[in-house]
Amino acid sequence: MDLANPDLYMSEARFEMWQEHVSSHAKIWSEPGFSPNGFWSVFSHQDCGAVLSPKAPFTSEHGMMIGFDAENSDSSGGRMLVVTDGSWHSALKRLIGPFLSRLREPELHAVLEREVKEIIDRMKSQETTDVASEVGPRLPAAIVCEVIGVPLSDRDNLIELTNHAFGGEESSFDRMSPAEAHSEILFYFHELVAEREKKPGDDLVSALLADGRLSVDDVVINCDNVLIGGNETTRHSITGVFHILQAFPDVLDQLREGSGIIDLAVEEVVRWTSPAMHVLRVATEDCTIGEQRIRKGEPVVAWLSAANRDERLFADPHTFRPDRKPNRHLGFGTGPHHCLGAALARIELRSLLVQLADQARSVRMASGPEWMRSNLIQGYSGLGVAVDWR
Repeated sequence: MDLANPDLYMSEARFEMWQEHVSSHAKIWSEPGFSPNGFWSVFSHQDCGAVLSPKAPFTSEHGMMIGFDAENSDSSGGRMLVVTDGSWHSALKRLIGPFLSRLREPELHAVLEREVKEIIDRMKSQETTDVASEVGPRLPAAIVCEVIGVPLSDRDNLIELTNHAFGGEESSFDRMSPAEAHSEILFYFHELVAEREKKPGDDLVSALLADGRLSVDDVVINCDNVLIGGNETTRHSITGVFHILQAFPDVLDQLREGSGIIDLAVEEVVRWTSPAMHVLRVATEDCTIGEQRIRKGEPVVAWLSAANRDERLFADPHTFRPDRKPNRHLGFGTGPHHCLGAALARIELRSLLVQLADQARSVRMASGPEWMRSNLIQGYSGLGVAVDWR
């Protein structure tokens, strides 16, 4: 079985496959196919944590997703935050981190309130809403574009390009290839950088330019990294909120009755939806995971979505428990590459959950869920819902 085959992840049968691999601490080799030279896979929480540990003999600089390896390296390796290690990775985190931290919440509060209000007002005006296309992308895009410095007038176009570039092998995106869409995004950021060189602001682009250590291309690819990281994971957690409220109808009442569990519920949304399906690392020396020998240069894929349903850590893992504690999920990764945008994702989810608990009685499924054809993003291509508003 080639675990890179995106067809494997288009139905909920994937959970049964993952459960089998998790329970046996499986280490599976996928022969060349969707990946040029093959790769190892690990699934349990313990094994995924071992691969991503700060002291583990693995690097992200060859690439962080299936398809990259020591012989087929990401051209952004050593330059873009997510595929950089060591001192330069630390330097990039110090530059980018403040723009994605919880300290930005007061500045972003007005944007959050406006977007959540507009989302709910629009949903109230419709009998049913496809939240995968009409709700999921809006909130994270508004926040991440605000952080980067993208003008409001350009946001819808940038969201659509991101959908095309990272929407998996989806037929709905067939008028533009992923490579073409990604090229358009990079071209857009080149233009934005040129504008900020003439007229700096208080945004991420201006800060990266002002540092002086990054070339224009380095600024562009790191803005690209922030855009993708902010949009292409959180949007599916936001869509997943509505899936959860339909599948577990008591959750709204629990959130209303115990406001103290909102933050716990946010963590459970991230665990249950697990949009970042996998991350890849390449061994920097011969090593072992459990009893499996891994040779230097071999890629290893940690299936985070599988680890987040490891019943050794998460009792009744397929059930959404808004008060689950402890909740040591890997939805934001772990180790040096723990998601830098985790704080923003949390405040977006919190804001939406608070408003839905206040205004919605129940959520009913109207259509779907339809899952993306992707081995990287566990996400929704369609999810129609009807909400009974209070």
